[in-house]
Amino acid sequence: MMGFEFNLGEWTILLFRVLHIVTAIAWIGASFYFVWLDMNLRPVPEAKQGKGLHGDLWAIHGGGIYEVQKYTLAPPQMPQTLHWFKWEAYSTWLTGSALLVLLYYGRAQTYLIDGSSWVQEPSVAILASIGFLALSVGGYEVLVRRRSLSVRPLAGLIVLWLGMLCWLAFQLFSQKAAPIHIGAAMASIMAANVLLGIIPGQRALVQAIESGGELDPEPALAARKRSLHNNYLTLPVVLCMVSNHSMFLYGHPLAWAVLIALMLNAAYLRHFFNLRHQGILRPSIIVISAVIFVLTAMVSDRLAGGVSFVEDDSEVAVLTDQQMLVLVAEHCGNCHAMEPTFPGYAAAPGGIVLDSLGALDTYKARTVSSLKSGYMPLGNMGGLTVEQRAAMLRYLE
Repeated sequence: MMGFEFNLGEWTILLFRVLHIVTAIAWIGASFYFVWLDMNLRPVPEAKQGKGLHGDLWAIHGGGIYEVQKYTLAPPQMPQTLHWFKWEAYSTWLTGSALLVLLYYGRAQTYLIDGSSWVQEPSVAILASIGFLALSVGGYEVLVRRRSLSVRPLAGLIVLWLGMLCWLAFQLFSQKAAPIHIGAAMASIMAANVLLGIIPGQRALVQAIESGGELDPEPALAARKRSLHNNYLTLPVVLCMVSNHSMFLYGHPLAWAVLIALMLNAAYLRHFFNLRHQGILRPSIIVISAVIFVLTAMVSDRLAGGVSFVEDDSEVAVLTDQQMLVLVAEHCGNCHAMEPTFPGYAAAPGGIVLDSLGALDTYKARTVSSLKSGYMPLGNMGGLTVEQRAAMLRYLE
């Protein structure tokens, strides 16, 4: 019976992972498509002028030719069916929140906190997580609702706000949970943009058209601004969500700064495509983005390499093969075994089974990275000491 309940939990996590990925693809795809569409609109030909059109374009896809037109505000006659795009965003946020609860709240002692996080009590960490996400959205809403801010000052304040949140996440939570929380914070901001700005703005426009009242362009312009914000946040969110599979990024005290640099670079790269949609080609952005990525990687590796676990390397013990296997069995074997004993695992994470010297050699690079970053053992529940960690690294390296 216990085995059945355990497997049910794993299947539930798998289900929500798949749902989250599928809905995220739908949301990101819609975001990319409509920004592309909006920026590719061209002035309408003379035959279409006087119909209230803002622009049009022609496209071919799937064996058919499409003509797309955008009205400045209202069409001459409202269609019977008007398609709204909102459930892609809501479904992505809901499935992502479910994964956060299942993985990080359900295993808070292991995933949400570690020895260096400000919060050490699992229940407090869960409350801190909820508060962090609420704070993220609240701070953004304060900024985006200030009509006195022009585009560049608003963008600068949003970047500063996200940077502060990034620093805070790495103080509150474990190094595994911190980037996920930054991604979740930005995803929550994006979902709030749809719920609190884009859909209300579009609904106000439709209601004004149907009532025959005077059309106010402000709600539609505000919705467009939030939609563009979501477009630039998309790549940083994806980066955060996948980066905890590359824990070598976070093996030093300035990991939060490295993540900020990578997120800014991702948004900058997105700018290349948005300009290209408008017919502006700037390949220098790709070159600069590539240089920034390489420099960030070099600095990050240098910082990680500079982390010292003991004051004097000469005092680090030299382990025999048998001593190394004993430490691995004691501190890694509860998860990375053919039959894990750690609650919540039906199989070894990532399929990595560390039960022999050959396995240690096969997974040496990943093991070194995990030990250096402090990512492993998860939560260090077995109490791996600084000296033991240094000795294991010396053995592997």
